[in-house]
Amino acid sequence: MTVEKKTPIVGLAGGIGSGKSTIAVFFNRLGIQSVDADDVARDVVTVGSYCLNEIQKHFGKKILQQDGSLDRKALRDIIFKQPKEKLWLESLTHPIIRDSLTTKLAHATSAYVLLVHPLLFETKQNTICQLTIAVDTSAQTQKERVLARDSVSPGQIDSILASQLTNEERLKKADLIIKNDSNDINDLSKKVEQLHNRILELL
Repeated sequence: MTVEKKTPIVGLAGGIGSGKSTIAVFFNRLGIQSVDADDVARDVVTVGSYCLNEIQKHFGKKILQQDGSLDRKALRDIIFKQPKEKLWLESLTHPIIRDSLTTKLAHATSAYVLLVHPLLFETKQNTICQLTIAVDTSAQTQKERVLARDSVSPGQIDSILASQLTNEERLKKADLIIKNDSNDINDLSKKVEQLHNRILELL
């Protein structure tokens, strides 16, 4: 009887606009599979899903687009003004997201698998990781990137940042750190390669 080897999980944590997705792509190019919590969070609220049906029952049709999909901006406007509604939404979606993440991570076959999660420590998902990485990015850089990328107001960005650990708190909790404060993609690629080699040594 052969014992199935469990793929080590390495958590990648960073706040909004820290560049987690870009960093994950560089790991992918090195042959490392990744599972992104943001992607899973989008998957669990697709049209016809249990979560979207429950969200519609709770908030009404005002949080739906014309095609029946979730209007993320409308929902975001509600939950960042009403903390109780944010808690309700998290109590619905977080367990389902966690189960989906666990399933996807279990199917990984690379040397280790990257769990990309903006709330890695806040949701205690770091406890399933053999190692954790924090992306070191200043709040100012995060704001600039999000304003350029998303249709959110500066006030909403401040609310999102306030709901996440500060950069300093995240760095204290992580085993490894990758700095991503510039827009130099080549430099970031080199940093990821160095980090990848370090992870292989530690595992």
